[in-house]
Amino acid sequence: MKLDERHLVQLAAVVQAGGVTEAAALLGMTQPAVSRTIAMMEQRIGEPLFVKGRRPLQPTTLGQALASHGQTMLSASRKASALVAGFQKGSFGVVRVGGSPFFSDALISGMIAEFQDRRPDVRVEQSYGYLGQLRAALDADRIDIAICPIDVLKEGSGLRFDVVLPGRNVVACRTTHPLLMKRRLDPASLLDYPWVGPPEGSPLYADLNSLALSLGATEIKIRYSGGSLSSAINYLKSSDALTVLPHSVVFAYRNEKSITALPVRIPHPERALGILQQSNATRAPAVDAFVAHVTKRFKDLALLIERHEKAIVWGL
Repeated sequence: MKLDERHLVQLAAVVQAGGVTEAAALLGMTQPAVSRTIAMMEQRIGEPLFVKGRRPLQPTTLGQALASHGQTMLSASRKASALVAGFQKGSFGVVRVGGSPFFSDALISGMIAEFQDRRPDVRVEQSYGYLGQLRAALDADRIDIAICPIDVLKEGSGLRFDVVLPGRNVVACRTTHPLLMKRRLDPASLLDYPWVGPPEGSPLYADLNSLALSLGATEIKIRYSGGSLSSAINYLKSSDALTVLPHSVVFAYRNEKSITALPVRIPHPERALGILQQSNATRAPAVDAFVAHVTKRFKDLALLIERHEKAIVWGL
């Protein structure tokens, strides 16, 4: 004999609530509809499911056993409903975010942690890449958004770019670097020191080459390369080496008082940091919630960086 799962759920609700009227309210049904279900089940089974004359309703041994199966289904149904509600509110789901390595490690990872403190049931999958790789990942639906620097986004690209920060790169060094002790910094003196090479193919690498050319150098002394952000910063802290980093990354380490930016302007194209996404994509609510969180955090960060930059006299 096959029993309708919906009928078992209604039976479980009657047992749980202790009455048909209460069960109907619990399920969002009418009392007559639930009463008909119980009567139909008893007729089909040929056995009573409740002890006659008892109030609140008391299930028979068979009624209780069947109700336990219905309770499992009722609980699963409620969990499924809660899951859907959570998904629609952006508190459940998956966010796939790509970004340039140094920038992502210094800033985005912390923002992800803050976001998940409020929405612990959202899983975030982070990946790395530069603009060409990130655009390919968006086109292939491997990521939902990219957070990266862009010079120009061509019309008709099918992409949308929302600026969150100016894309300013700076020359970074340790806070006790000899160049910081000079009353007037001669840009050419940058060539007297070794450099940590930024990742090849990155805007940082392009800006280092632009800086070298602006100083009349055909090459620059790269002593160390290929490391992560954390290894590059540790190297800077223990040497007189220089490197090119996003100003926002250097700013993120300000409280450690280990690295800082030299007051030298790097010649590079107008560039902005922002959120890149498919312009016509349908995104999950969790992705929208994450974008809103990141946008707000960057808005706050931009104000802090702007105040900091006004206190620096930039040369070159």
